Amino acid sequence: MKDTIYAQPHEALAAFQFDESVVAVFPDMIQRSVPGYQTILTGIGELTDAFCQPNSKLYDLGCSLGAATITMRRKAKHGCEIIAVDNSKAMIERAKEHILGFHSDVPVNLICDDIQAVDIENASIVVINFTLQFIAPEDRQTLISDIYQGLKPGGILILSEKIHFDQAEIQTAIEHLHLQFKRANGYSELEIGQKRASLENVLISDTEATHLERMKTAGFASASIWFQAYNFVSFLAIKSK
Repeated sequence: MKDTIYAQPHEALAAFQFDESVVAVFPDMIQRSVPGYQTILTGIGELTDAFCQPNSKLYDLGCSLGAATITMRRKAKHGCEIIAVDNSKAMIERAKEHILGFHSDVPVNLICDDIQAVDIENASIVVINFTLQFIAPEDRQTLISDIYQGLKPGGILILSEKIHFDQAEIQTAIEHLHLQFKRANGYSELEIGQKRASLENVLISDTEATHLERMKTAGFASASIWFQAYNFVSFLAIKSK
């Protein structure tokens, strides 16, 4: 379905949430709003192929409709299990339909819960795709540190996020590029403005430096951006063997 959630004026804009209305249009919304999203999914598959360890667990934290889960499952090694977590019941229910539509011998455990409440253990891959930005900033270090502790030596964290820039001129220029991306994908000025207002104080971004410092503090010796399109990036952090 086409995303028309903000196509008409809203007298009172509620804070953005992943409810039934968003779930129904989510694939269209993310393709038209997040530059490079498909490339990130492809990269997750290739990184899974390279770093997945047999008989380990793979986590998709903030799995939404299960796109990263399905991508990882295609490349998972023998004896692996995928744990896919989202705190939106509507997302989890729709994810079940998507995942059951593809046959695989790799089991997927779908959990409706706060990703901060999930124990990470025996993990070779953890993916957080555009989810950390919705968690309270003061809780983010604890989550990244817990992930590091739950990863096996040689395991990886793939973290995709919208970031912001310290330099005001750079921030303005790249915001303009992203706005043009959304306009080119058919979003009106009304839709862009209303969605931005609904996300204010809900999506709180970090800088690249903040993310990298957080991973370093957690214990990752190697971490870097592996993909970037405008203000959307994906980090790869590797736990030393």
